[in-house]
Amino acid sequence: MSLFIGIDSGTQGVKAVALDLDSGRVVAEARAPHRLIGGLPAGHMEQHPRDWVTALDRVLRKVAAGVDRRRVRGIGVSGQQHGFVPLDGSHQVIRPAKLWCDTSTTEECALITARLGGPKAAVKQTGNAILPGYTAPKILWLRRHEPANYRRLRHVLLPHDYLNFHLTGRLTMEAGDASGTALLDVRRRSWSRAALAAIDPRLAEWLPPLIEAHESAGTLRPKLAQAYGLPPGVVVSAGGGDNMMGAIGTGNVQPGVVTASLGTSGTIYAQARRPVVDPQGEIAAFCDSTGGWLPLLCTMNVTTATEAVRSLLGLVHAALDRAVAGVPPGADGLLLLPYLAGERTPNVPNGTGVLFGLTGRTIAAGHLARSAMEGVALGLNYGLRRLNELGVRPKEIRLTGGGAKSAAWRQIMADVFAVPVVAMKQDEGAALGAALQAAWCVSRQDGGKSSLPALAARVVALDSRTRCEPRHAAAARYRELQGLQDDLSRALRPLFDRHRGLLTQL
Repeated sequence: MSLFIGIDSGTQGVKAVALDLDSGRVVAEARAPHRLIGGLPAGHMEQHPRDWVTALDRVLRKVAAGVDRRRVRGIGVSGQQHGFVPLDGSHQVIRPAKLWCDTSTTEECALITARLGGPKAAVKQTGNAILPGYTAPKILWLRRHEPANYRRLRHVLLPHDYLNFHLTGRLTMEAGDASGTALLDVRRRSWSRAALAAIDPRLAEWLPPLIEAHESAGTLRPKLAQAYGLPPGVVVSAGGGDNMMGAIGTGNVQPGVVTASLGTSGTIYAQARRPVVDPQGEIAAFCDSTGGWLPLLCTMNVTTATEAVRSLLGLVHAALDRAVAGVPPGADGLLLLPYLAGERTPNVPNGTGVLFGLTGRTIAAGHLARSAMEGVALGLNYGLRRLNELGVRPKEIRLTGGGAKSAAWRQIMADVFAVPVVAMKQDEGAALGAALQAAWCVSRQDGGKSSLPALAARVVALDSRTRCEPRHAAAARYRELQGLQDDLSRALRPLFDRHRGLLTQL
């Protein structure tokens, strides 16, 4: 008779679920928003960690109020990956956190890559290319641009680590989220001395201890347990990045399952028993939060693009779906390059959005709406094809996140990916995954033998009503559009760089 609380702290807010492990049902949910810091220069994306804590406290209080608090055994935290939370020697936040979507660190990426011996050497040392989204270049950015703040730096945390610290008072990190720093040798699941030295040899002292995915980050601080009305000794599991927790929450805990997460950003990933390293560095060679690995592609613009178009057109979500359904696949030649926040896969940090094919016919609401959904799906498919080349060949893709709720978009993705897609019954995959990991952690501590796949099988369920099969004619049309989008992206990259230079002069 145990309850486990899962927390998912994302870019837009914090969500929480309470999982009754005996029934396999989510019995309470809560949400609280937070915002990006406004008015920053182009490419800079930041948030105050104190806002995450405020939202976390709100959702924990709401969820706890809706359940039998005496039954709560554990809490798991999922967090947006790659964010850099700098703490001083007194564990105080030095400055706002730079986020996964911050693309201001292109120079630092080049410097670290050069110090490692070039792109191929960087992949050899860590398993990953050094990209603007990752944490490593953000640390060097602080050293180069804010030396006074850097002199105060004594602890480097990721967003979910910071929330674990708030809950337990302990500094920890686990391999799944740590692999998104570009400081970890993912093959060995240990810090890369070469990557650390490329920034600052002292980093080895400033990174928290690495714990295993099944281990506890600590127990809930007595003061917080009292504030939430929870029993003493509530376990806080290792937690992990949102993609790692999303994998658990969609049952992606053994080879053969592929998940697509459609939120502000988009990711597609699969579980692997061995490291899957892309020599080209386009696919992230992450560890997962179960003790395995999680080859992953990430695009930075998913609901960011579709919501911008929806807002522009003044449509509710149902009306947007109807507008899309009224236009044929391919939007009569209107193609969106959806780089509203730059792009990570392909690596185009200075990219901007481009509408290609505007005519008197296509400059219409339905065409704009459909081109947004198609453009995002084609962007994801760029990376999915690379995953295929590395041996990850899905027979079905499980969808989670806000974008999975759109019937029109699900059909577009099935046609673009050329495989069936299906959404989950419980859509908060990362929060559910965090709750499941907490249950696994407590079971291990209690001497139980429940495996994480067995726990997930009791809870995770597909929504068969949402299943979409690819349509032959539409899939053929999208193969043609994919080539056009790829060519357009390559042709415009020099112009994107010139455009960013122009913006910095204004």
